[in-house]
Amino acid sequence: MKNTVTDLLGIDVPIFAFSHCRDVVAAVSKAGGLGVLGAVAHSPEQLEIDLDWIEAEVGDKPYGVDLIIPAKYAGDSEGGYTLADIAGLIPAEHWEFVNDILARYDVPEMPADVTGGVFRIKDDTPLPFSERSAGPQLELALAHKTAFVANALGPPPAHMIERCKEEGRIVGALAGKAVHAERHVQAGVDIIVAQGGEAGGHTGEIGSMVLIPEVVDAVAPVPVLGAGGIGRGRQMAAAMALGAQGVWCGSVWLTTEEAETHPAVKEKMLKATSADTIRSRSRTGKPARMLKSAWTDEWDDPTHPQPLGMPLQPILTAQAIQRIDRAAVKPGSGAEKLANYFVGQIVGHMNETKTSAQVVYEMVDEFIDAIRGVQTQMDA
Repeated sequence: MKNTVTDLLGIDVPIFAFSHCRDVVAAVSKAGGLGVLGAVAHSPEQLEIDLDWIEAEVGDKPYGVDLIIPAKYAGDSEGGYTLADIAGLIPAEHWEFVNDILARYDVPEMPADVTGGVFRIKDDTPLPFSERSAGPQLELALAHKTAFVANALGPPPAHMIERCKEEGRIVGALAGKAVHAERHVQAGVDIIVAQGGEAGGHTGEIGSMVLIPEVVDAVAPVPVLGAGGIGRGRQMAAAMALGAQGVWCGSVWLTTEEAETHPAVKEKMLKATSADTIRSRSRTGKPARMLKSAWTDEWDDPTHPQPLGMPLQPILTAQAIQRIDRAAVKPGSGAEKLANYFVGQIVGHMNETKTSAQVVYEMVDEFIDAIRGVQTQMDA
């Protein structure tokens, strides 16, 4: 295929694969698409290790990195809050509720020798989703051969765009409304990802069928990728018929052979239907689509404490989720009932484990068949 997006990035097919797993990123880039590594949970050390590994795997083929760098953030004027600062703002009743969930579902304590974890609370640990944590990630991405840098939370700040442009990189940003996309373009973004409400993770409420043409019309001639509910070739064809020049897929890689998805959660995904997801604030404090589970049920109960906003909720729940994931390998356990993860409504199609390359090739084949099918009707 050949269009603005494929020309900008030197890829064969405009299929972008967002994944926290470096193996998926490398596999999709090698298959002709563009793997994009979600780096928000990476320490600088781990990010450097993964980027070195990806580059050794893909050779001269391009890949991308997805960061979360907000343009404005609470505490910026004081140098940025730390995890300990925010943890002190969490109400006692919320800590008690999380501990109550773990106790009622018999989730074992974390062994004393396990000291890891994304949000372990230390006095000087930078807050996640903040400039202090994402700044070093950006510099590492630019020190490597990263061809594409995306910002997943609002318009990329001016310094991020300036640094990327200085280094000759393409900048992308996600939008759930046309007005968001317009702000991204005004900030200097090169590619807009129009993400419909069917998508996994943080997402708005507007469906892809409505959102994609709205964004395309709002930002033309800036190229747009369609996202949300896209994991097959027919859906890719629909997105491009709506004006998109490619697709951004995240959920579909979670059940691939390369994915590092928790085994218990992967099994749930393989059995799930498109009705088995929910937009919930229970993990991050912002509405994010994920698998329904006992965890989302607990937080959805109006008699229970309601989720806090970001960044309080992810700090409140991070260690509990780590405990749940560690114990969820036992079938039928309380932890297994609680376990979940971000995934979109495309999960209803994700009922077979495949390689990431196979997903790409099947999407392309089905896309071609869909286009030919429409053409046949036009020629009739």
